[in-house]
Amino acid sequence: MNQAALDPRLPLMQEADLRDKVVLLRVDHNVVKKGLIRDPYRIEQTFGTLYNIVERGGRPILMTHVGRPKDKKTGEIACTPDSAVDPIVRYLEQKLHTSFHIPSFPVEGAKGIPHLDSSINLAIKELRGRKTGGIYLPNTRWFQGEESKGPEREAFARQLAGLADVYINDAFGSWQSHASTVDITRYLPSYAGFLMQKEISNLDRVLNPDRPFLAVVAGAKYDTKIGPLNKLYEKVDHLILGGVIYNTYLAAKGGVTIAGVPDSDVQAAQALVAMDAREKKIVELPQVVESQSLEPPFQGQCRTLPISGLKPGQRYGYLLDIAPESFEDSRVKEVLLAAKTIFVNAVMGYTPHFTEGSKALDQAIDKNRTAYKMYGGGDTLQEFKDLNPGLYLSVIDNTQYYFFTGGGSVLTAIESGTPYGLKPLQALMENGGKQP
Repeated sequence: MNQAALDPRLPLMQEADLRDKVVLLRVDHNVVKKGLIRDPYRIEQTFGTLYNIVERGGRPILMTHVGRPKDKKTGEIACTPDSAVDPIVRYLEQKLHTSFHIPSFPVEGAKGIPHLDSSINLAIKELRGRKTGGIYLPNTRWFQGEESKGPEREAFARQLAGLADVYINDAFGSWQSHASTVDITRYLPSYAGFLMQKEISNLDRVLNPDRPFLAVVAGAKYDTKIGPLNKLYEKVDHLILGGVIYNTYLAAKGGVTIAGVPDSDVQAAQALVAMDAREKKIVELPQVVESQSLEPPFQGQCRTLPISGLKPGQRYGYLLDIAPESFEDSRVKEVLLAAKTIFVNAVMGYTPHFTEGSKALDQAIDKNRTAYKMYGGGDTLQEFKDLNPGLYLSVIDNTQYYFFTGGGSVLTAIESGTPYGLKPLQALMENGGKQP
């Protein structure tokens, strides 16, 4: 970890006194879908912080959010098994060979859990007495105060603080301003965990890269990536686009209509096209896969389309993938192999039906054995693991690779030019390390 990349105002868990302390640890174990763990990577990345807490005599209480159980329109909170932490706890117990207690609190119908109650006190007593390995609170978003804007939020933060002696935030991916990530820092000595520190250090390698710097960015919607995309464009030496972002760029540049790309996005992309006409940083992928339908089966409906053949004023079908042969193009290979820093936030095709472009991208990037390669985002990592399992296993601990646990956090930090604009980090720097 590059400690020099960390702001000296950020309080680190190395500085905390943890002996015989109950430590409230906020993690990002948001890996449960429909009651099952999709990928344990984010869980395992917090093991270093957990080990350190226990090794130094601390007793951990963990908490995470899972999914989005709160309906944004009605405010109703669904406390269902699909968003419970139970699968996470079972995984931790299997891996760490210890027991975790999940406390149970009354649920007020669609209002969720109104507050922590005294029933947890016995569990904390047993935790201090080392009769249990840890406590894992229910999904933080089941509590009324977690995302509330009213007095419930402050009350929840105070109740959380009443459980512990020290707070550690190791949830880089949980960048939203909530009670368990921001407000809690006002009531407990608060510090950044080891994963949080590692994510910030690697983000510095995106913001201050060794050059040449190549970024690969894709996405299902152009408008959600405009801010980070423009900031990345300023920093990179070369930029490769994929997915709907690439389709939008091609439509804007070529004056063509592409199915699934709204006119508003094409208009928004004109600024990028104009900028690249001057700077010439975008490396175009020469072959795409076109389909007249989004519905399977796709056999007989698809064709490989060279972008050089796009004719102004013409209408085209859905561009659903990058053809793998694009990564054999001499210009594309030259840029990929010359880069010293590569940042990837990209799934290149319409999943789960079109994956060949993403698979070829990862394999082409791996051929550069000298660049530092960073992947950001859960979907990006999941596709890498699913499409190239052998490659994934061979590089997961490779010092030339880094996989961020929080894709949204990375893009938000890129857009603002610093990770320290994220509200949870601001809260740590303003309040952290201090006695209440």
